[in-house]
Amino acid sequence: MSALTEILADWMPGQRWFGSKGREWAGVTEEGFFLDQSDPALSVHRVRVSYTDGATETYLVPLSWRNAPAEELSSAFVGAVPSASGSNYAYDAMRDRDATVPWLTHLVAASTVGPMHFHPAGVAYIPEGVPGDIISGEQSNTSLVYGESAILKLFRRLEPGLNPDVEIHDALRQADNQHIAPLLGHIEIDEPGQEPSTVAMLQTFVANASDGWRLATSSVRDLYAEADLHADEVGGDFAGESERLGEATASVHTDLARVLPTETADRDWYTAVAEQMGARLEAALAIVPGLTEHAEALRALYAAVATTDEPVVRQRVHGDLHLGQVLRTTTGWIVLDFEGEPARPLASRRELDTPLRDVAGMLRSFDYASRHMLVEQPEDQQRAYRAHEWAERNREAFCAGYSAASGITLSSESALLRAFEADKAVYECVYEARNRPNWLMIPLSSLSRLTAGD
Repeated sequence: MSALTEILADWMPGQRWFGSKGREWAGVTEEGFFLDQSDPALSVHRVRVSYTDGATETYLVPLSWRNAPAEELSSAFVGAVPSASGSNYAYDAMRDRDATVPWLTHLVAASTVGPMHFHPAGVAYIPEGVPGDIISGEQSNTSLVYGESAILKLFRRLEPGLNPDVEIHDALRQADNQHIAPLLGHIEIDEPGQEPSTVAMLQTFVANASDGWRLATSSVRDLYAEADLHADEVGGDFAGESERLGEATASVHTDLARVLPTETADRDWYTAVAEQMGARLEAALAIVPGLTEHAEALRALYAAVATTDEPVVRQRVHGDLHLGQVLRTTTGWIVLDFEGEPARPLASRRELDTPLRDVAGMLRSFDYASRHMLVEQPEDQQRAYRAHEWAERNREAFCAGYSAASGITLSSESALLRAFEADKAVYECVYEARNRPNWLMIPLSSLSRLTAGD
């Protein structure tokens, strides 16, 4: 094992974007090339990790190289590699502003550098020569903002095939959809004997926008502060925004169905969906004992999916839609991150699905926004009532906006929609049990509603 491979093996498990923390490694290999050899030099490395369970993953690691330690980059230090003249000091290139310029330089030039290919969309200005600033707090990817005009998202875990985020943004750009940040270009890297992997994408940066989750939770706080007012009487009422968000979501779904393939669901699809939901429930029961009281009702809810006659036209969807994936600008809602659930294989994220999965994800997000403050005061019945009132008002508004824009009526009686919500809540139960046990009350209380038919 080379010195650099050893350094990367020590450094990677501590990074937020490394998705297999705690998993036992069986081996690691690394291959890289220089993307830019100015000062600092910029290299790009594919690190392939194999695990004792037989699985493998490939991660993309850009490094910047300096001849002497850079104190201002101490938090980005990866390690020192011995050389004939002393040592070369490697840093996380995404946090080294001096090393962020070449990405856009090559994109403007439509370069090919080693196995990497740069594809500008050719539709708008790309800010060449401007350094990028990293966005903190991201989990599976790393993003750089260039001035106030562009944002580059680097996909850390590589899989052969076009990333859905690029594919869907490109399709919606061609459809002239007004609810996305336009795609400016993307970057691929060759994979021997397979499709290229998507390395990164560049989009228009949406400046002066407000995060949907923050707007929604601010509305909830306003409601809690007004003990004698109902949700529709509070100055921070969010229902109008929820309705417009429903319209925006329907617009995205409609355009995706217009420009990308669709397929009418057959009985085998309904059966497969029901079986998948049931399997996830059985696995979750072993992790979350509190699910047991809902198990019988959930099994019945999922069984109804297999026999329902609700029509479904399968199409491309967002795949992981919630309030944290939308921005409110001065002109309307923008939908972000069409990557889907990053933990799922890329091929499954590109499969045709029902828009109801996205709708269910947003409805679950309204429940979370309304109830997250109850975690601090779980016995406060007045707050619990007001949380329920806020969630129902905004869920209904979202569905009304979606139905009006799409022509598809969203009904609380839909066995499919209720099952998708319940399936999402089961997933949330597992996540909360593992990561935030005091939040487990949120999805569990939702399951009481969903299984009771209220």
